[in-house]
Amino acid sequence: MRAYRMTATGTARLLELPPPPIGPDQVRLRVLAAGICHSDLHVLDAPTAMWEPPFTLGHEICGTVTDLGAGTDPGLLGRQVVVHAPYGCGRCRRCASGATNDCDRRRELPAGLGLGVDGGMADEIAVDAARLVDADGLDPAEAAALTDAGLTSYRAVAGSMDLLGDPGAVAVVVGVGGLGHLAVGVLRALTGARVVAVDTRAAALDLARECGAHAVCGPAEVASVVDVVSDGRGADVVLDFVGAQATLDGAGPLLRTAGELVVVGGAGGVLPVSKPGPLPSGARLRLPFWGSRDELVATVGLAREGRIRSRTTTYPLSDVARALDDLRAGRVLGRAVLVPDRAGPDPATGQRADHPPSTTSSDPVV
Repeated sequence: MRAYRMTATGTARLLELPPPPIGPDQVRLRVLAAGICHSDLHVLDAPTAMWEPPFTLGHEICGTVTDLGAGTDPGLLGRQVVVHAPYGCGRCRRCASGATNDCDRRRELPAGLGLGVDGGMADEIAVDAARLVDADGLDPAEAAALTDAGLTSYRAVAGSMDLLGDPGAVAVVVGVGGLGHLAVGVLRALTGARVVAVDTRAAALDLARECGAHAVCGPAEVASVVDVVSDGRGADVVLDFVGAQATLDGAGPLLRTAGELVVVGGAGGVLPVSKPGPLPSGARLRLPFWGSRDELVATVGLAREGRIRSRTTTYPLSDVARALDDLRAGRVLGRAVLVPDRAGPDPATGQRADHPPSTTSSDPVV
């Protein structure tokens, strides 16, 4: 099988490897789709290793169960599933409840599958059966994006429901990328809030409209738009999916008194917290990280009901380098997702036939 592996600090390659072994309570998946996240860029571009290589990247995973380890449910065989990827100690109360994203040992451990532990940018992956969530009937690329882009957006919104239930509530989504467009959808699905979407790209603003935003604008206009939409009160919640210095600096003035700033993006901005300071009196600040397995079940449920939908730009696995370059350059609309480009067994010979790798990929297949 092929796997896109971090082999050293700043270096990743598409390699040919044996299929992963499966242990008790595990399954092997044939990967149908693997999302690409800015977190992958942070790992690849970090000057020092965030986690010890080698490991296979890819934490947004949709696949079909092909093999079962001892103790797993035979009914899983052949099912299309998505994977709850956050990693935890498995022993604390939070892990026991399925909230491995909030594990008490979070600072000591890899973040998750694909982030320090072998992930899904591969033809196959072995995972614990307890991580699986049924995704039969969903488009695999869209389903894969639900496992982080959708799940993180769901948690970001769900944590502010006490503010977003007020009549006339206003939510601002800053950055309509892989996560932000899903946040717009989750806001429309779960709340009656007026949604203002902010981005510098015209195509992203068109996507925000498609996802249900009530108003869209660039950064220069957002203050006046929020003032009009909120009748001068300000936004109840600002969800920053960028986290750059400019977006953090601009968030405080948008907030209503006792509003909430939710910082999801990690683009390197720094927010000073002081009294008085850049946030209004009574403000809350939240830094959500991924979500629990139960929240993934809820996110997938919204997609099954047609209340949210991932918009994806797909690339063949062999073209992973171009996909990452496009993400770096801001050329991806919605979520970038890798899909298989290796044919199945030939019925006559039983041998697998590979499509040739993209000529634009700079990473060799070895």
